[in-house]
Amino acid sequence: MGQAAAAAAIIGVGVVQAKQQGAIGKYNQRVANRNATIAEQEAGQIDKQAEFDIARFDQRFRQSKGTVEVALAKSGVDITSGSGARVAESNRLEAEMQNKLTRYNADVSMANKMEEARFSRIQGQMARQQARLAQIQTVSQTGSSLLTMNSFAPKKDPGVLVGDM
Repeated sequence: MGQAAAAAAIIGVGVVQAKQQGAIGKYNQRVANRNATIAEQEAGQIDKQAEFDIARFDQRFRQSKGTVEVALAKSGVDITSGSGARVAESNRLEAEMQNKLTRYNADVSMANKMEEARFSRIQGQMARQQARLAQIQTVSQTGSSLLTMNSFAPKKDPGVLVGDM
């Protein structure tokens, strides 16, 4: 194979490899961005689930509260003062604490998902940068190979003729 053909082959391989590295970097970034989008969607689902759980708890609490008030009234207990009022206040505080705990847990889970999304996007950016660095390295190696190939090529000295030897 001639020197020109070898140089063309080296350049061709270098171009193909650099394109593949770029495509891999873009693909990895798209995957990471998709993972980030999924994590963000999961955070939204956690929020919706917390709202649903709180609403369901509030509904059950109101039903329970009504049942307790009816039972206390039937037994002749005054629910506006004394032990009836203390029970009602205790139940109200327990319900409030349960709602706050549900909201807190959801907020922590949502924050974790959003952090996961941010980290995934960073990983995607890093994958893209690594691909760019690999492309630069490929171009550099291709150029180096071409230079090395040219430095070992036989030199023709125009001043010496075959018949002069």
